[in-house]
Amino acid sequence: MVSPPIQITRPIVLIGLMGVGKTTIGRRLAKRLDLPFVDADHEIEAAAGMSVSEIFAKFGEAHFRDGERRVIARLVDNVLGVIATGGGAFMNEETRALILEKSNAVWLDSDIDTLAERVGRRNDRPLLANRDARAVLRELAAVRNPVYALAPIHVLSHPAPHDVTVEAILTKLAA
Repeated sequence: MVSPPIQITRPIVLIGLMGVGKTTIGRRLAKRLDLPFVDADHEIEAAAGMSVSEIFAKFGEAHFRDGERRVIARLVDNVLGVIATGGGAFMNEETRALILEKSNAVWLDSDIDTLAERVGRRNDRPLLANRDARAVLRELAAVRNPVYALAPIHVLSHPAPHDVTVEAILTKLAA
């Protein structure tokens, strides 16, 4: 596959619901562009010395979102690369404003069935603990998708090889 030439002058921040592939696609996109890849959740875990699930359990979602905002602010100011965010990051007004102002925001979108199948592979999603994944994802999509739609780049993530989604992002970034 031959991608159009792209000059990256701002970080590329991937947003979207859990299971859409922000980390997996982000790693591949960064490799294709020869840029660093950073997962915001991993950075939060490193800073806190505990997992996202532990932060949620011990301190609650509001505390987690505050730390997430600070980490993302640091990343968009210091990383010229690809940044994967947690599914709720873009819902925070300050975080969203920062991402929209200082990066190329890319909304990775997918249908609920695909997302449910993907999130079912892991059991470390705090918002899914002891709940029906499809029901939670439907609720989240109803609230979050209109906000995710504020991102200037929208790419569908289908059950296809990851490179298909990477190519779609590259094409939109080059446009």
